[in-house]
Amino acid sequence: MSTILQIETATPVCSVAISVNGETVALKEEKAPNIHASSLTLFIGEAMKLAGLTYADLDAVAVSKGPGSYTGLRIGVSTAKGLCFALEKPFIAINTLKMMANGYLYKHPNFGGLVCPMIDARRMEVFTAVFDHKLAEMERTHAKIVDDKSFVLELQNHYMAFIGDGAEKCRTVIDDPNAHFYTDNFNSASYMSNLAFAAYQSGEFEDVAYFEPFYLKDFVFTTPKKKV
Repeated sequence: MSTILQIETATPVCSVAISVNGETVALKEEKAPNIHASSLTLFIGEAMKLAGLTYADLDAVAVSKGPGSYTGLRIGVSTAKGLCFALEKPFIAINTLKMMANGYLYKHPNFGGLVCPMIDARRMEVFTAVFDHKLAEMERTHAKIVDDKSFVLELQNHYMAFIGDGAEKCRTVIDDPNAHFYTDNFNSASYMSNLAFAAYQSGEFEDVAYFEPFYLKDFVFTTPKKKV
């Protein structure tokens, strides 16, 4: 039996789940701006209580590694690292976009097209990737500026499901009968369960000391303008 604590903080959703052998047994999450720092440890405690577990019962800790919010990822990864170090448990990292696509396919088991998760990266830029209905990666994770030419070739031959907080703003520029947009929350740690279990079984663990979140783009510090 493998019991895994799962953390997702890459977007405004702060989500914690507990899974046993790839099945979610407890979930605590909320979508709100800037709540990760204040809520994450509380959510972990509540999820553990819901599952009736102690920290000693955990076999591993998994985290959504990005891409996504710089601050959110720092909080999630540092919390996961701290737990792994203190508990001497394996550390698992799951690509955020793959987790989102996995969530869509879980909700739509008969889907046969392509899934395009998108995370808002400001203006018309998104962090995105494309997966088929078996979760095989058709386009690798990248930053993309979306315009009316985006995904033209893919949409010629495939029904495409666009998901995530970056997809909604692209609805107005991706105008194709094969393009469909979903506003459900796919940034849930519960959609990490089978992925984390598979990683645990195959021993795909990260080095706690050296692992860094997958930011995709460098974080840019800005200096406030002086008032005249």
